[in-house]
Amino acid sequence: MKRLSNKVAIVTGGAQGIGGATARRLAEEGAKVLIADIDTKTAQQNVQTIKSFGGIADEFSVDIMNPEDIEAMIKRAVEQWGKLDILVNNAFARGTTGSNGGALEVTDEGWDMGMKAVVKHVFLATKYAVPEMRKVQCGSIVNISSVHGLLMSTQSIVYETWKTAMLGATRQMALDFGPWNIRVNAICPGHIVNETQAQVWELNPNKFRFFKEQYPLRRTGQTVDIANAVVFLCSGEASFITGLAMVVDGGLSIQLQDDFAKRMALYIDQHPQTEESK
Repeated sequence: MKRLSNKVAIVTGGAQGIGGATARRLAEEGAKVLIADIDTKTAQQNVQTIKSFGGIADEFSVDIMNPEDIEAMIKRAVEQWGKLDILVNNAFARGTTGSNGGALEVTDEGWDMGMKAVVKHVFLATKYAVPEMRKVQCGSIVNISSVHGLLMSTQSIVYETWKTAMLGATRQMALDFGPWNIRVNAICPGHIVNETQAQVWELNPNKFRFFKEQYPLRRTGQTVDIANAVVFLCSGEASFITGLAMVVDGGLSIQLQDDFAKRMALYIDQHPQTEESK
């Protein structure tokens, strides 16, 4: 028996990257998966991949900036497969105008649109999903946050706030929905090499080697690393886990910063770059 047999799942941003891998792994474990994404062409390609190994999936066009689309997404999964057991809140809208930079650079409109692009989507998707989960007396919601929800980077106030807010929302919703046997957890990935990042690093192999050196495991993450964590949190093996921010970052966030700086300085001394490798 597969771990998620007879479960129905929605993955937002499920066309590719972390969401794409998550949709495939959920299907491999027996779930029926609705891939909700604005990129319908790539979503359909992922559906075909899932069907090629005997999985069950469909795609649904969703703009997470549109509340009506989010509500329709939940209804579509229930109408198609009769219930909803799993929701993976993974999507976020890229390139929101005026949302880049720190507090001095971000515009009022950029801030509002940035919060709508992720925080409101997570709120609304959960709001519409939970009543359906109550009908089956169980459910699992997984919010894809980031190590950026735990450790801050410069000039990224909107992104850092997104990811931090998702952790607070996860814990609060875990309290509210626990009595209904609905578990809510978050995952905090480190640097994950998705399809787009793989192309970037192929053009910069020396920089990628330096990047990997930052991790205690001496490698960056793959999308399947996060997908495997999602499957675990949605399975019966995690039935007593809720409100967790699971860090899946190859040890990146456990390092003492001054020790990390010494190690990287030594690495640079031992691996001087030539003009060709810069």
